[in-house]
Amino acid sequence: MNSRGFHLSLTLLYAAGSLLCAEQKAKSKWSYLDNGKVRIGVDRSRGACIGFFGESRSKRNLLNIFDAGRYLQQSYYGEKDGTNWNGKPWRYNPIQGGNWQNKPSRLDSFEFKPDVFQIKSTTTPHHWASDRLCEDMVMEQKIRLDGHLAILDFSMQYEGGDHERARHQEMPALFIDGELKRFFYWKEDQLTEASPRILGENGKEGQEGLSLGKSSKAWVAYVDEKKHGIGLFTPGTTQFTCYRALGDGKTGPNGSACSYVAPIRTFVLKKGTALKYRIYLTTGSLQEIQSRFAKIETVD
Repeated sequence: MNSRGFHLSLTLLYAAGSLLCAEQKAKSKWSYLDNGKVRIGVDRSRGACIGFFGESRSKRNLLNIFDAGRYLQQSYYGEKDGTNWNGKPWRYNPIQGGNWQNKPSRLDSFEFKPDVFQIKSTTTPHHWASDRLCEDMVMEQKIRLDGHLAILDFSMQYEGGDHERARHQEMPALFIDGELKRFFYWKEDQLTEASPRILGENGKEGQEGLSLGKSSKAWVAYVDEKKHGIGLFTPGTTQFTCYRALGDGKTGPNGSACSYVAPIRTFVLKKGTALKYRIYLTTGSLQEIQSRFAKIETVD
């Protein structure tokens, strides 16, 4: 199993990370859609990654954007390629937002249509563990708001060399405010609460918990103690990986603490690989999340 989430299992210099976060915030360029029910925002300085999602009336951001590897974004994996991430040998890893040193990906096109609640963008991703852009891949993202739902269409085209082994691929990677600690998924058609594993960081031992799972209804949710939070539905993708990172204890959009989940599919990157998939995002009570996704299942 290889996931960018495993980046966080190494010792992080949170003081340096906080400075990078402050610098990133100063350079951020945001565009928002708000239909009176939900609000979503993309950071144009980070490959148009989705970095804000919440209810319109509260304006609270439920996502975590501590560094360029967080957000809600596309990310893919190939073979080891001689790159190095903070002292750790790494592999081919194009991600939408930028590299581990917060050097951004390249936003190639951006269409903003707030009157119809739509955004479309294309991005040349950055290699997570190097200074180079991944010119052999193009990522596309389409966002549309419909009631309490954000409908997100992702696509990827890869034209680089063939990789040998199939890897778990994030569909997509979702990083959430660390205040949302309770995780729910469908285990054998029963909505079930589980405790995701907690990463070991900064010399502290982690805690065992759920790392890989299968949600029979293809959706998962992180909520707070009042069972209010965010739900992610990826039709056709039932397997997922998850964890929580405590960081230095600071939560919120810019805190080092986060809750992570990614639906995953397993495939190998080969020249000409093309991928398209749709996800649905919503926020509300756990009951509201369940009701909204059930309606999509009925329509599909």
